[in-house]
Amino acid sequence: MSKYTTGELAKLCGVTVRTVQYYDTRGILIPSELSEGGRRLYSDDDLKRMKIICFLRELDLPIDAISQILKEEHPEKVISLLIEQQETVLTDEISEKQEKLEKLRDLKNGLKGKTDFSLETIGDIAVIMEGKKKLKRMRWMIILTGIPVTALQWFSIILWIVKGIWWPFIVWVLVAVPWGILVSRYYFHHVRYICPECHEIFKPTLKEAFWANHTPTARKLTCTGCGHKGFCVEVWGGDEQ
Repeated sequence: MSKYTTGELAKLCGVTVRTVQYYDTRGILIPSELSEGGRRLYSDDDLKRMKIICFLRELDLPIDAISQILKEEHPEKVISLLIEQQETVLTDEISEKQEKLEKLRDLKNGLKGKTDFSLETIGDIAVIMEGKKKLKRMRWMIILTGIPVTALQWFSIILWIVKGIWWPFIVWVLVAVPWGILVSRYYFHHVRYICPECHEIFKPTLKEAFWANHTPTARKLTCTGCGHKGFCVEVWGGDEQ
């Protein structure tokens, strides 16, 4: 079985000799034995215990709390819960940092080729990035709900052509029209548009938005702020009242 001096133990655990000595005086890391010269000697079990103490200190647990945990009949159960908790915290932090990294990359890509960008341009890109995922989710939800409606449409048309049965087409119309109205209202309630001239975020009327010429990410509208008429970039606005 290996034996470690105070200095060796401190080096293996990444702490100072004074820290090891302090834990000894607090009674949470007592050396397994003393050499003939009175030097502290620590075993492999002491090394494991020291690593556990260091881990618990990294969780900002006070010495008194660590001492109480190690005196429990089954301290490993408490430590196991703390490890799981720390794993969850770190996973959340990684996800948060990954999301920030994606935003930075989106901003970087958005600024490529813009030699005359301004603070307003950066602000517009930031708004677009912020709601991009929410817009994507909403669009996918609309697509998925529209699949049964589309399937009913083709079924009714084929049945009418092949069999001469027309009433399923009427059923489709009765379903498709209310669905289209509800989806349109829902969609335009949750989106806003950025004017490329004054950079104002505005909400057009349902009628104007519905009939406007558009691309997947922009729509030709009249800005309610400056009156500019042209393609305005679509952004998420569902969190606004």
